[in-house]
Amino acid sequence: MLNRKTEKILTNCIIEHKENVYRLAYSYVKNREDALDIVQDSIYKAMDNLELLKNPDAVKSWFYRIVVNTSLDFLRRNKKVQTMEPEMIDVYCPGAEDVYSDIDLKRTLEDLPTKYRSVIVLRYFEDMKISEVAEVLNENTNTIKTRLYQALQLLRVKLKDEASEEIM
Repeated sequence: MLNRKTEKILTNCIIEHKENVYRLAYSYVKNREDALDIVQDSIYKAMDNLELLKNPDAVKSWFYRIVVNTSLDFLRRNKKVQTMEPEMIDVYCPGAEDVYSDIDLKRTLEDLPTKYRSVIVLRYFEDMKISEVAEVLNENTNTIKTRLYQALQLLRVKLKDEASEEIM
């Protein structure tokens, strides 16, 4: 009975947060098909390991942790090969129009180490509370606060350096 109830809670969570979960996976792999594969693998892992979920109230952070870990596993396995979607090729190719106001932020965010990028993505792009980010990444809340502060400092420095280079 409890397993059926937990399965229903997980299913509702997946349906309710499907866009956010996809966006989270995409933020790691930068490829539509790979992100969909990661989401599919994550759903399979969550359903297959449902008995490991101790607190059904924490299903969202538990599932997000599975997505993050599956994304990181994917990146480790495919370290040498980095695919790029056609839309992204257009961004990097010299084109007729350059209207990408956030391209510096995107590039700088991609250059951050994974431990900092994960915190930024979960906190600001997925709009999670610091305690939820800590739960997803299986870290202490103070560690997440420190990483968030350090990540923001790194972003500021890099963006400031890029802006000063453009002026010269």
